[in-house]
Amino acid sequence: MHWQTSRFQIDLSKPRIMGIVNVTPDSFSDGGQFASRNSAIAHCEQLLKQGADLLDIGGESTRPGAPMVPVEEELARVVPVVRHAVTLGVPVSVDTYKPAVMQAVLDLGADVINDIWALRWPGDPHGQTGVQVVSKHPNCGVCLMHMHREPQTMQVAPMDGDVPMQVRDFLKQAANALRELGVDAARISLDPGIGFGKTVQQNFALLARQAELLTLGYPVLAGWSRKSSLAAVTQRSLASVATMDVRERMVPSVAAAMLAVQQGAGIVRVHDVKETRQALDVLAAMGASAKLGD
Repeated sequence: MHWQTSRFQIDLSKPRIMGIVNVTPDSFSDGGQFASRNSAIAHCEQLLKQGADLLDIGGESTRPGAPMVPVEEELARVVPVVRHAVTLGVPVSVDTYKPAVMQAVLDLGADVINDIWALRWPGDPHGQTGVQVVSKHPNCGVCLMHMHREPQTMQVAPMDGDVPMQVRDFLKQAANALRELGVDAARISLDPGIGFGKTVQQNFALLARQAELLTLGYPVLAGWSRKSSLAAVTQRSLASVATMDVRERMVPSVAAAMLAVQQGAGIVRVHDVKETRQALDVLAAMGASAKLGD
């Protein structure tokens, strides 16, 4: 399977690592560390040295309860970083739901729009929608994510019922809507939206039944890195879950990424690129040895 993006056709015959670059002062895991242009650019280059296959640049935190960032501020954060990142020779994704930001970064040469709203954000009623921006582009990639409610309210009242089936049906409809506008299937990937309006148990149900998403015929992008559900199942008290240092979430994050790959994920979106690369190398070595024994 391949994922078609603006400048690259990404071969997903082996899992790919998407390195996270948060150009924000308030991200739940690394807020402020890479908020300046120079630190974010340096982080892009460091992630590539550690083994990232593509970069995902975001200018707005989507943690539960996070406020919306004005379009002008988000553009000021991401545009200088994207302008440099597209010179580094790898696919560049931008994590945004705002059509104006989508258009600006695609004009700069970005390869993928990674949208937590799956192109549903109403935005400016007098401007383009996300669907229009993506469908008018000749070949950019797009990742459609499932989110229940919105960042400000998604954890107040999580989902009910058969969550994996609901997520699958939602993403099927979102992909079909793009296909009807002429967007080739090879441009689309799907993200079940771990932590976006789901309980801990529901998140792990999505992991256990991730293969159900693959039946839709699109690559799956899995984003488990440093999520609170990992803290919830590895800590002994609610207090320790809330205060768990992000460095302590690295091992659970890598474990979840490997499980997602074993369940068929083509891309894993991670903060800890070096450690995830090492784990994938071990997994690949096991697979190669198994083939020799056949």
